[in-house]
Amino acid sequence: MHYTIIDVETSGRTNRITEISVFKYDGNKVIDEFTSLVNPNCYIPEHITALTGIDNGTVANAPEFHEIAQQVLEITKDTIFVAHNVNFDYNVIRNEFKSINIDFTRKKLCTVRLSRKLLPGHKSYSLGKLSKDLNININGRHRAHGDAEATVTLFKKLQAQDNAENVFSNFLNKNSKEATLPPNLPKEVFNALPNATGIYYFKNKKNEIIYVGKAKNIKKRVLSHFYSKAQKSLNMVRETRNIDFELSGSELIALLMEDAAIKQHFPQYNKVAKRAPKGFSLFSYQDRNNIMHIAINNSKATPNPIITFYSLREARLFLERICEQFNLCPKFCHLQEGVSECSHFSIKNCKGICKGNEDVNIYNERVTNAICEIVNDSQDKILKEKGRNDNEEAFVIIKNGTYLGYGFIDKNEQITHEDELENYLIKQKDNSDVQGILRSVLLK
Repeated sequence: MHYTIIDVETSGRTNRITEISVFKYDGNKVIDEFTSLVNPNCYIPEHITALTGIDNGTVANAPEFHEIAQQVLEITKDTIFVAHNVNFDYNVIRNEFKSINIDFTRKKLCTVRLSRKLLPGHKSYSLGKLSKDLNININGRHRAHGDAEATVTLFKKLQAQDNAENVFSNFLNKNSKEATLPPNLPKEVFNALPNATGIYYFKNKKNEIIYVGKAKNIKKRVLSHFYSKAQKSLNMVRETRNIDFELSGSELIALLMEDAAIKQHFPQYNKVAKRAPKGFSLFSYQDRNNIMHIAINNSKATPNPIITFYSLREARLFLERICEQFNLCPKFCHLQEGVSECSHFSIKNCKGICKGNEDVNIYNERVTNAICEIVNDSQDKILKEKGRNDNEEAFVIIKNGTYLGYGFIDKNEQITHEDELENYLIKQKDNSDVQGILRSVLLK
């Protein structure tokens, strides 16, 4: 069995290769080596230069990746790709090949994960600190050749450990997730994740929450982060040391839990809205002919809104539904502008107010009824949801148009009045994002 033990230096955020070093190892000794600077054709930031010593001048006359691609392919052919935090180096190289329309696929081994398994008890498993603990000399830290050479020495030490053969075999098993999991995440943590609906928390070495997500299947969704080639995901999983989760039972409650967790913890890798989303409100007025209109406007310019949405599309869809349900006129609901008579493509049940064929008072009565139903319907709601297990039900309470929170209750509990549900309520804060989540559910 042959291995290629590899390290790359990159340009930082753009993750283009600036240097690559490959040691081909037959299990006993190094039998081949390839090292080269690489011109990334992009700017190398000062903080990267400070770390590696590689600047734009250093790589100005170096070959571009496509010029060395064949050598990398040949030296790694029929070998197992080994690196310290293998997913980083592997994905960087794979993306370089992808940019020149070559599919690069190799089996992988991670010396961080192997070290955690075969050399337990170290405070840190970074290459620098682990090498210091194991008396491995690094001749050129943060340069591809020096780091790859140190990883070769580390790999030999790993091979010499008790049970190394079984551990290597297990890691290479196609059903094992070892090559996919983040380097510092124990496999037991991933295995404990459920195939159920809820939210999950990625945590760093300080046990700080760095990402919150929601999923119908937590384990499957978490695994998808590990396969992602997006730079954000690569950075995030590299920092991940632990993953916690909370079951929700339903996707709606998962959405609500996710929103609350993001606003509480402000995780580094979650996009948190910097400003409140723009609102769109329904309002009514009477024109000079005393005909009542319902229209949509920017919420800031609507002093007495009937109902507010945080998407213009949702507001319009809702108004179309009300127009059709109460036989209102698309023209006077402002679903059609600049027409003398309505001719909506899907709403055909106008009774003729726009043609003067209907009494204004009769039409206005239907508009008033529509407004009353909208207001009443949006004020008090109890949404019944699936519980976290077969013996449980979940619920969401909206009172006076305000979201109060969610809760879980045993199916055997005797509830004689809906107010009793508040005894089981997990109180939450209302906000525009939550209103948008609930509105989309209520529309359905």
